[in-house]
Amino acid sequence: MRILVTGVTGQVGSALATKLAAFGTVVPAARTVLDLTQPQDIGPRLDEISPDVIVNPAAYTAVDRAEDERDLAFVVNAEAPRALAQWAARRRVPLLHFSTDYVYSGHGSVAWKECDETGPLSVYGASKLAGEAAIREAAGQHLIVRTSWVYAPTGSNFLRTIMRLAGEREELRIVADQIGAPTSAAIIADALAAFFASAGGLPSAIERTGGLVHVAAAGSTSWHGFATAIVEGLRARGVPLKVERLLPIGTADYPTKAQRPINSRLDLSKLEQVLGRSTPDWSAGLATVLDDLVASGI
Repeated sequence: MRILVTGVTGQVGSALATKLAAFGTVVPAARTVLDLTQPQDIGPRLDEISPDVIVNPAAYTAVDRAEDERDLAFVVNAEAPRALAQWAARRRVPLLHFSTDYVYSGHGSVAWKECDETGPLSVYGASKLAGEAAIREAAGQHLIVRTSWVYAPTGSNFLRTIMRLAGEREELRIVADQIGAPTSAAIIADALAAFFASAGGLPSAIERTGGLVHVAAAGSTSWHGFATAIVEGLRARGVPLKVERLLPIGTADYPTKAQRPINSRLDLSKLEQVLGRSTPDWSAGLATVLDDLVASGI
């Protein structure tokens, strides 16, 4: 089985490429192989590669910049998935596509279910929702995976930013009224691997999810809670830091060009039914990543 994985230089793509190698030959599709800014070229490239499964974690993820680059965000997040899905539908190839909690409005305090009404607040969220719609319209075998607050030991993410700032500054001001589940790329990769390994394989897992599932760490916290856990975890592992205070602030105190959801909790009931188990708590996922970072010398 040839498994094409896009975005292999990114956090989720890299983790997936490693994990899914147990189920076939992974074809890593970096931008030089498959350029998602050129949807018209995707079909011919896929004809050459001829994958048996397509896994697409690649995306335009510059949330604030998307407000000024709407066209580019929609090309990468909507038109490219459309081209992938149309080719996959013609060839009867399963497509696994990653989406985001940003498709929801973020109102309330109850975890979002897959069946809940969407209402993106930003161009980024709207572009990702449009990508979901394009995949459904292609009417092929597909699984859309919505996840949240993704981080990894490498790359540009909240964990790496807090690690850097905690070593440079005595005081950090962190938003405390946005709630979600920090989710390591490893947790996502483990869940996707479990779909491949489940009884009946990937096609059965797709059928049981109905084509849409939330994949995230269990539990929830705020960005301030996540930052505090990062700092405490690094100190407990002997990493010297300069920071002395982590001050909780409100979203209104940290204005951004794109509006963020206040409530990014994702209901994981469907995922637990399909896998027969829950995902690790976000704090356990963080502990594993911090252990790996310290072991590698950070």
